[in-house]
Amino acid sequence: MPLVFYRKYRPKTFSEIIGQEHIVQTLKNAISTGMISHAYLFSGPRGTGKTSLARLLAKALNCENRKGAEPCNKCSSCIEINEGRALDLIEIDAASHRGIDEIRELRDGIRFAPTKSKYKVFIIDEVHQLTREAANALLKTLEEPPSHAIFVLATTEIHKMIPTILSRCQRFDFRRLTVPEILKKLKWIAKKENIKIEDAALELIALNATGSLRDAEGLLDQILTFAGTLGKKEEIKAVDVKNLLGLVQLNLIQDFVDLLIEKKTPKAIEFLNEIIDKGLDIQEFTKALINYLRQGLILQVSRSSITPDKNPIISGLTKEELQKLKEQVSLLKETKLREILERFLEAQNKIKYSPIPQLPLELAIIETCKTT
Repeated sequence: MPLVFYRKYRPKTFSEIIGQEHIVQTLKNAISTGMISHAYLFSGPRGTGKTSLARLLAKALNCENRKGAEPCNKCSSCIEINEGRALDLIEIDAASHRGIDEIRELRDGIRFAPTKSKYKVFIIDEVHQLTREAANALLKTLEEPPSHAIFVLATTEIHKMIPTILSRCQRFDFRRLTVPEILKKLKWIAKKENIKIEDAALELIALNATGSLRDAEGLLDQILTFAGTLGKKEEIKAVDVKNLLGLVQLNLIQDFVDLLIEKKTPKAIEFLNEIIDKGLDIQEFTKALINYLRQGLILQVSRSSITPDKNPIISGLTKEELQKLKEQVSLLKETKLREILERFLEAQNKIKYSPIPQLPLELAIIETCKTT
């Protein structure tokens, strides 16, 4: 069974980690100098490399032929970790093993020396999901760990962790990846896999991954499966990605904004209801509208000529789409554009509580056309 891309192309060396240079360099220095902490805390959004870097750290520490800080990926220890069968690398998912019994079992096992490696490394993912009792039991282990044990705790919600655990770990904050960083990796995978896909399609995937490389790789997998079920052998286009992800066509957003600018209240409401009747998801439409208005606001406040390749906020727009956006925002004052954006943001929050989903948007249309 073929591996999905995020597993197949998981980084095997520190040089392959994307977007977390400050963390990578600090860990490499610690490994090279032997200044290893007994506990690390990796926090940040999903898909930003926390677990991958935790495994790399374990691999580098136990590598038999390490050069500097990089693991060799050839010794038995590296191979076992790469293949997921290393006895001295214990991974625990706190989302499903969150009770005190699991942590007590871990505490009992930690006393035993590593089977064949220098260190026994424990990676606890989603550590914030441990129960209060389990977290306190883990704290006792972190206070007096044996010299052969290293903990790497990973979390997406650091604010839910008890402060005493935070104080006993070296903390590293992972950031979301940028669109260019994700796009570069996707292009590399596409070339490696001989995938025929246009750059605009890859850019759409990167944009919709919200800073998560794992999500982007998963979307690429999904796109290929979708294309395969259609028997599509030619180049995958941006429209294919839009169709699969249920993305709103930008021309619909631009037509809607035109109606707002022209203060055509009845037509704008009619337009909204027509696209909803055709099956367009109202939340997705509102999300796309807000993003488009945000792009317009950024263009307006920048007061300079910016292009999609130089500004990630407006990336994904063609030259024609960017020109249309410029024309539209030129007809609105900055304060008015900001008011429209805030109005539809407020409407978006009300949609899920409204008995008539489109009502908050209809009210926003009426207010917007009154005041533009």
